[in-house]
Amino acid sequence: MFITPEGKEIFVVDGHTHFWDGSPENQRNIHGKQFVECFYAYHTALSPREQLWEKSKFEKYSADDLYRDLFIDGPDDVAIVQSTYLKDFYKNGFNTVERNSEMAKRYPERFIVNGSFDPRDGQKALEYIHFMKETYDIKGVKMYTAEWNGASKGWRLNDPAAYRCFELCEKLGIKNVHVHKGPTIIPLNKDAFDVHDVDYAATDFQNLNWIVEHCGLPRLDDFCWIAVQETNVYGGLAVALPFIHSRPRYFAEVISELLFWAGPEKILFGSDYAIWTPRWLVEKFWAFELPEDIKQERGVDLTPEIKEKILGLNAARLYDIDIEAKKAAFARSPFSIAAE
Repeated sequence: MFITPEGKEIFVVDGHTHFWDGSPENQRNIHGKQFVECFYAYHTALSPREQLWEKSKFEKYSADDLYRDLFIDGPDDVAIVQSTYLKDFYKNGFNTVERNSEMAKRYPERFIVNGSFDPRDGQKALEYIHFMKETYDIKGVKMYTAEWNGASKGWRLNDPAAYRCFELCEKLGIKNVHVHKGPTIIPLNKDAFDVHDVDYAATDFQNLNWIVEHCGLPRLDDFCWIAVQETNVYGGLAVALPFIHSRPRYFAEVISELLFWAGPEKILFGSDYAIWTPRWLVEKFWAFELPEDIKQERGVDLTPEIKEKILGLNAARLYDIDIEAKKAAFARSPFSIAAE
């Protein structure tokens, strides 16, 4: 729970977290090394100096580290863990639903674990979606359209194989589709993260929610023009939000564009842990004010009411989180590190 300087309790849903293993022991090849080092470069470039981690911890941190950073030292009430496999780069996968769920079962009130699949796997992808729903009762999935799969260096949301998977997701009630549409990570191809295919999929699957992580950066204009017309398209602030520290004017431009086009009900907070920890992000976000010239030009403002929606209420709505029930459950179960 985040307590504002005025004493108001703000319910925080962190929509973008990870429990990865990017250690050298798990790296399959040079690309695994490149990928986690690129993550670490984002961490060191955009974090406050006092928030920097040693590289060895960044590559592989513990479940206790994660829980402490999010919930004990951090402001999160609920965290959504996004699965990313990258098995062409990592022997056991980077951040699989199996690994995430094993960790999350120690704290079932705190975590929502999303799955992932690769439509290029054909029938096996459909079978895996069934498995994840039956085994973990997933409510959402994370899509990584630039992921490598053998000779293939990416796929599109409107590929026929992808549509068969989304049809199954819709049938099974897996309604929240988080899509990485943001900065590239070496060695992945920038064009494979292009945002244009969101327009097709969101139109054709009106009963699914399309959460575009990183709000399309560096393709913000493209994303905004899609989000304004597609009622089921949302923007995730992971990667965008850390600029609040290093480039606050740039962040003001990004958030004001999102408010102007998408509106305050369609923007979701995400720390992108462990690239960044949520405490400093939430504190700086709550204290942040839009420059007066940007407010006047866009006709928008970042009020406390809007900040509260972005930090938790919007994601709670998408994931059917009963906030009062959660608060009651948390009151009965004080913070502690659970035994494995």
